[in-house]
This record gives sequence, structure tokens and C-alpha cells, in this order.
Amino acid sequence: MLTIGVDLAAEAQRTAAAGIEWTDGSARLTSLAVGIDDVQIVALAQGADVVAIDCAFGWPAEFVAFVSAHERGEMSPRSLSGRDWRRRLAYRHTDRAVREVTGRWPLSVSTDRLGMTAMHCAELLAAFEAAGERIDRSGAGRLVEVYPAAALRLWGVQTAGYKTQPDARMRAAESLLGLTPWLDVDDGQRDLLGRSDDALDALAAALNARAHALGHTLPVPDELRPAAQTEGWIALPTAPLDSLTSRSNSSASISATHSS
Repeated sequence: MLTIGVDLAAEAQRTAAAGIEWTDGSARLTSLAVGIDDVQIVALAQGADVVAIDCAFGWPAEFVAFVSAHERGEMSPRSLSGRDWRRRLAYRHTDRAVREVTGRWPLSVSTDRLGMTAMHCAELLAAFEAAGERIDRSGAGRLVEVYPAAALRLWGVQTAGYKTQPDARMRAAESLLGLTPWLDVDDGQRDLLGRSDDALDALAAALNARAHALGHTLPVPDELRPAAQTEGWIALPTAPLDSLTSRSNSSASISATHSS
């Protein structure tokens, strides 16, 4: 099995991708690169079983309806207003599910710093469609939405400060590799993981892709499937890292520490 993880950024310069080849009881990091464009991502994904992308696949349905109504000049007074109403526009159903599991709100694709990257993701998904891919934003197809920072925390990786502090990033990389002794990583890849949070998130995404392939991710509730097919659905891992190899008999579930 081949899984691909993509840490998507607004531009190719900060976009990273990782590929993992899985065999019985072990795995090998076959590719790891930072600074790749959409054409390269689509090409890298050829032959992969699952492609996990770190970016929102869509916007909250109510937010889309709100913006469309505003554009048409059809806004009307609402019985629901204030913070609760705005939060409904800001967060998707999957964001609420992540909040329930992890105790933390993901960044809002509507109101936080994800807008430009989400636009890039829409372009990337269109590029996959143009190449013949069937896109199901709920994760039922080959492409799935992931949230590497949350996945790393759920797996017990030391993540504090890894996005901004070099020492913390090195500790996070060492922590992840220490929890995956069955993953073959060469010296150059190990060095890049310690230097680049984009590369580290891409690796986490590729691991998350394997979890999704094995059915070890948060399922979409039946009643939310139509919304997930429009808004996207974050495939949070629900089992430890050692469950990703067929050699392991681990079936233990994982849970997050609920904190704000």
C-alpha cells in the first residue's frame, strides 16, 4: 500500500508532500519534499491508495448561503443572531466533531487564516478531477481531509511550539519517529523533518492516510453525510500509531486531553 500526505499551503513554496510504502509489519518513507506544485502533487498521487490533504475541502454550508444571499441583496432579519449565529457560519460540522473529540476548535476556514489555502485546495481538488479523480469531500473516495496537528496530539507526539520554535520542532520530529520504530527514514529525511514543520505535517498526513485506509479514523455519522460531502470531513485517527502496521495486534482506541 502507498499513502500520500500533503501539507497544503497557499503557495507551492510552503507546500510539502510525503509518501509511505507499507509492507507487512513495516513501512518506508519513500518520498519527502517541500516546495511542490499541484501538477507534482497529482503526479505523486498516481498509484497511491489514499491521499490525505491538510486543508479544508469546503466551507460551512450556512456560510456559503449567507455570502450568496448578501451578494444578491436578499438578506433578511434573523431570529438567531450574535455569537452563536456567527459561530454556525464560522465552523463546519466536522469542526464541531473535532472540538468534541479534542477539546479544541480547529481554525475556521471562514474567518481565520485558512482562506487563501482553502482556495488553493479548491484548485487542487479541481486538478485531481481534471485528471479523472472522483472527489468525495466526506473522505469516501481516494482523497481525504486530515488535520496533522490534531493527529499528532492524539498519537501522543510532543507538539508544543513545533510550528514556530526550531528546538520544539526537532523534539516533535524525534517524538514521532520514536513512536514509529517500524518506519524506515533516511538521514536526509530525518534532518528535513527536524527543520520543517511542513515536512513533519506531511508525514503525519501520510500516516493519517494509512489510518483512514484501515478504518481507524472518526467516521461520518449517517445524518451528517450530506453535509460532509459538501463541507468536507476531517479524518481524525482513532487508534494508536502502532495499529498502522499489520504486525501489531493493537486495537486500543485513543482519546485526547480536553483542553482549550
